Amino acid sequence: MSTLKDILYRVSLISTKGDMNVDVREIHFDSRQISQGDLFIAVKGTQTDGHQFIDSAIKKGAAAIVCEILPGQLPENIVFVQVKNSAEALGFIASNFFDNPSERLKVVAVTGTNGKTTTVTLLHQVFMELGYQSGLLSTIHNKINDEIIPATHTTPDSIQLNRLLSQMVKKGCTHCFMEASSHAIEQHRIAGLQIDVAVFTNITHDHLDYHKTFEGYIKSKKKLFDDLSNKSSALVNVDDKRGRVMIQNTKAAVFSYGIRNMADFKAKILTNSMEGLELDLNGILAWFPLVGMFNAYNILAVIGVGTILHEEPTALLTALSSAKRVQGRFELIKPESGIFAIVDYAHTPNALENVLSAINELRTGAETVITVVGCGGNRDREKRPLMADIACRFSNKVIFTSDNPRDEDPEMIISEMQRGVKPQDHKKTMAITNRKEAIKVACSMASKKDIILVAGKGHETYQEIKGIKYDFDDRKVLSEMLDLMVN
Repeated sequence: MSTLKDILYRVSLISTKGDMNVDVREIHFDSRQISQGDLFIAVKGTQTDGHQFIDSAIKKGAAAIVCEILPGQLPENIVFVQVKNSAEALGFIASNFFDNPSERLKVVAVTGTNGKTTTVTLLHQVFMELGYQSGLLSTIHNKINDEIIPATHTTPDSIQLNRLLSQMVKKGCTHCFMEASSHAIEQHRIAGLQIDVAVFTNITHDHLDYHKTFEGYIKSKKKLFDDLSNKSSALVNVDDKRGRVMIQNTKAAVFSYGIRNMADFKAKILTNSMEGLELDLNGILAWFPLVGMFNAYNILAVIGVGTILHEEPTALLTALSSAKRVQGRFELIKPESGIFAIVDYAHTPNALENVLSAINELRTGAETVITVVGCGGNRDREKRPLMADIACRFSNKVIFTSDNPRDEDPEMIISEMQRGVKPQDHKKTMAITNRKEAIKVACSMASKKDIILVAGKGHETYQEIKGIKYDFDDRKVLSEMLDLMVN
């Protein structure tokens, strides 16, 4: 049990009322979870404002309240703490409550539109192979060593995040590799963490439903680097023109990686095939079981982080050369069918172009490329026509279908995508709203050596429609359809 005074360390206070030495049993920002002796932090969220539930938290037994705006009536037996920003305060409070676990780990945070999941997953694989006990926080799942813990968000909330970091410490972990989404940075979920290395992969059109403008999206990513201490390191992709922007004003030691521009960690692609990549890394030739230029960047990021953390280069390359492909990221399904069927999480214009560019680099020219793609509902609508245009430019045939429509009409989403189709490309497209049927049709259209890309959902095992998540796995459906063709 902690005292309120202790867990308020580093929190920007405006005013306090009551005994700061009161014991705190647990901390919550959801009033429904409050029990006797807990601390309730009233956070202004995107959907609801926690200040509306202060009375409810008090009735459930909260011993203290942290808030931005004090209620008109302050009960005598309740401690109140007024802060400038409750979400930021929550991050520091959670870190303090769990005894600042990030200070006892080497924490690597990776941000960017694309490549976050692959980079942190490869880092976790590599460092486990090097003999380190390691944690992973990713879109696919969280891991403590080899133990899998389901993930609900790309980056957990501050309390869950610090609880997981604390569990990693207790189980002997020395490193943690985590995705830092723009939402998490903007919402201060990583406030209070000691980050040893921050990595920037790239930034492209995404999440404008939340950030409103591209400039706002860039600013949210940059905050990760602005908040680094002089004990930290920043590693940025300088082939992305915003890479240099990220490190303006940072106190961290700065490192770079790239393929086209001068960088601390640089590679030349020698071979790029369906089997993998051969890279020239400053005169050292190495083979990796990953496909496409975008993965060459992910490999460089891993090498950069490992080098910054003082790992021996040969050991790093050896561990990385045996790394497994990441779930739902350029994942080949049933290659024995003779059809190159690929499932990829690409759900942004840039990610889709990267995957399709990689496919076109690998093909001989005779194969037909069939792309099945949709766009998620309740998300950035501006990218829908862009993704349709990219699918058409890089594919021979395109099937527009439903992704996770959420609360939107999937046929309306497809209609908005179709606005991006140029007149000369209409004949190569069709719309099949039912995603399973769309995948089935794509398989029926393919012959041996043709390439099918099913994009957008990757590792996900559900389809979200009207608030309900139905079982749906692109990899499973595609595998079943290919089995029917072979048999």
